[in-house]
Formats: sequence, C-alpha cells, structure tokens
Amino acid sequence: MPKTATINARVDEKLKARAEKVLRRVGVTTTGVITMLLHQIVLRQGIPFETRIPNAETQRAMRELDAGKGERYTGSAREVFGRIIKTRK
Repeated sequence: MPKTATINARVDEKLKARAEKVLRRVGVTTTGVITMLLHQIVLRQGIPFETRIPNAETQRAMRELDAGKGERYTGSAREVFGRIIKTRK
C-alpha cells in the first residue's frame, strides 16, 4: 500500500527527542510506530491501550515524580514486585 497521506502533529520537543532515542534502540522510526498504532486502532476498533483519568493517589505520585521527589528503588524488577506483593498480603 503506497504511503501518500501526511500527519502533522505538534508535540513537546523534549518528549519527541526522548521517544526517538528509545525508538532508535528498538530499531523503528517514528513513522513506523505511528503506522503500527493506526493499524491497531483499525484492528481493535479503538485505542489499543486503556485511557482513563488517574485516581487521586496516582495523580499525587505523578506530581511527586515530576518534582523530582518520590521513592527511588535500585533493585531488580523481581525484587520490586516481590515487595509489592508482600505489602498487599
């Protein structure tokens, strides 16, 4: 299928640069990711991920992280999730 349509979108410059850095490591272009997203929207007949307003606790945590605060953890993912599971019991 020939690519003849164009999408123009304004995004935050720093966000774009950070995303492109990740995409280079993965080996895909921004155009490739947008094409994948559009295919998924068509296949699923909607946005292919959950979209909702974060609850108050999540909003507080996001503000905390944006301010450079919050808990830092340097262990493995297995240790993090093991700790979360233990605290919920």
